[in-house]
Amino acid sequence: MNKEKTLLHVEREGAAMIEYKLAEAESRFAELIWDNEPLASGELVKMAAAQLEWKSTTSYTVLRRLCDRGLFQNVDSVVTSCVSREDFYKHKSHQFVEESFGGSLPKFLAAFMGKKKLSEEQIAEIQKMIEDFE
Repeated sequence: MNKEKTLLHVEREGAAMIEYKLAEAESRFAELIWDNEPLASGELVKMAAAQLEWKSTTSYTVLRRLCDRGLFQNVDSVVTSCVSREDFYKHKSHQFVEESFGGSLPKFLAAFMGKKKLSEEQIAEIQKMIEDFE
């Protein structure tokens, strides 16, 4: 199993930057929650047993850890997200560009594209994105 960890910084309203370090297994568990929320914690444990082959103690431990980090909440045995999947991956992508390319999107795109040529459709899509951000 890949033990890669993801370090994620998410700004919360009125709070300092929060760090999330997610192992691959924690990321798969988070995906399970995002795909099915809101859901009863007991149902989550059953799903983790079926899909991840986890024991209930493992599921509850990981859930508690992710709740302690502010990614999810378990209120009255109902699990919901505090950080959306979209925000999670947005921040994860942003951090990758920051750490790997000094925050330079052009350097990232150059590395990503290599010697590939963009299609006219891809060029138009990128130009529209740039115009939308201006």
